[in-house]
Amino acid sequence: MTQKFIEKMKNELLNQRNTILESLSGQSDDMRELVKTVESGDEADVASDAIDRTLLTALGAQDAKRLQQIDSALDRIRQNKYGHCVVCGKDIPEERLQALPYTLMCINCASAQERKNR
Repeated sequence: MTQKFIEKMKNELLNQRNTILESLSGQSDDMRELVKTVESGDEADVASDAIDRTLLTALGAQDAKRLQQIDSALDRIRQNKYGHCVVCGKDIPEERLQALPYTLMCINCASAQERKNR
């Protein structure tokens, strides 16, 4: 894996990280608006807003998890461990890294892990 490719992936990870952080801050504003609506709404509005609030919270949790994965990938870049499967140690193909830049495992180990978790 070339240094040029690793730099490209680092930039992609940083862009994704910034997008998530902007999204999470926007969700906080949305959450504040929902709380205001709940305080002054009728029962139907409250139920609808509760669903919206739950959805926002779930999306925030997914983004938070992805943010952790991205930060972990950036740490692996700093440690010169990026692009190596954490299970078998083999190189992760560049195509897989381009599709999922924060992946920890090669496709074989990821598939085995998914089968194991079923």
